[in-house]
Amino acid sequence: MSAVAHELPPAAVNAKLIALIASSAVFLGAFLSGFVIAEPAPYDLYMVGLMAVWALFGLRISRAAAPLLVLLVVMNIGGMISMTQMSDIAGTPLYLSVSLFLAFTAVFFASVTSVQPNLYRVIFLAYMMSAVLTSLLGIAGYFHAFPGAEIFTKYDRATGAFQDPNVFGPFLVLPGIYLLYLLLTGPISRMPLLAVPLLIITAGIFFSFSRGAWGMFGVSAILLTGALFLQSASGKFRLRVAVMTIAAVSLLVIAMLVILQLPGVSEMFSSRAQLEQSYDTARLGRFARYTIGFQMALEHPLGIGPLVFGTIFGEDTHDIWLKMLMDYGWLGFVSFLTLTCWTIAAGFRILLRDRPWQPYLLCAYVAFVGNIGLGTFIDIDHWRHVYLLLGLIWGAIALEYRHQRQLRPVELTAPAAKA
Repeated sequence: MSAVAHELPPAAVNAKLIALIASSAVFLGAFLSGFVIAEPAPYDLYMVGLMAVWALFGLRISRAAAPLLVLLVVMNIGGMISMTQMSDIAGTPLYLSVSLFLAFTAVFFASVTSVQPNLYRVIFLAYMMSAVLTSLLGIAGYFHAFPGAEIFTKYDRATGAFQDPNVFGPFLVLPGIYLLYLLLTGPISRMPLLAVPLLIITAGIFFSFSRGAWGMFGVSAILLTGALFLQSASGKFRLRVAVMTIAAVSLLVIAMLVILQLPGVSEMFSSRAQLEQSYDTARLGRFARYTIGFQMALEHPLGIGPLVFGTIFGEDTHDIWLKMLMDYGWLGFVSFLTLTCWTIAAGFRILLRDRPWQPYLLCAYVAFVGNIGLGTFIDIDHWRHVYLLLGLIWGAIALEYRHQRQLRPVELTAPAAKA
């Protein structure tokens, strides 16, 4: 053992060891979020154990993050009430158990990041590595790179280690935005190191052929660039962001032009790039079901039961707001709407403040806004990364709350009069 280690008190050594174990445990949890081929996924089993162990050793929920817990629990109570409207509950208890578990993961990530802000870097690094690996699997599956690779595709679209390309694509947006942020703000010497994983993740998004993921990535990138312009008053920095943005867009356009030359890619892209598909505009297509579903919500304020809508119409709601009304009733709908508005408003209020965790908040925030926008056309109810995004944003909200409290002047009480 070195002389430096001998000089450290045992308490300091133990604290560093505990911090390393905690960081490693959170790293693995975030990394496993990119592998959800079957349910329960390894992520689910691991996070249940991790949250239980962390709770035993003193998981603390910040007062500022308490609304996150309350609103998610109330939303799930709405689901339990909705279940009473079902004649056959079948696998509904399991479905609601997953909903409640995911709610607790959001609270968990908010709690640990609000106490240890350094975990933001750990989570983003793990998420990025997971995204690169699952993107490579999806790309390999799309091109049938090895025997059995087709398990990483569905409907001739890349799915990576996910069940659905429409979940795989949106999962990749946050790490893609984070790499874009590093590309726009970091030293030019790091561009090649950042460009490689960014191209891999972008290719994963492209080969998912998810219109929602394409739009979400584009909107999130625009929001990120706009926020960077607003954050800095430096003309030099703004010029740098503009130049780097042009360089990044040019790189992606060139890569896309090359990809479109590959056999079969152009045809699939042309098909998927259409705003409306046949299953959207059919007599009982997605858009028609929206109208029918919202009319049903007026007649069934308690909901009709989780997943019942799909058994009636052959397909699920494909809309998070209608999903809430049908599966969680008006109670769940109001709770989720309140949580969404609160998250967007509270996050926006602190979005551009100069804090060590601000880059992570910014990337998580624009990705969350993108996911909510996408939720208007698809169910995001059980998307694990959405709950992770909620946790990251509310962790920053709690950190800002604590930061502001520390800045307030200490109120001194008058000394007691001497007898």
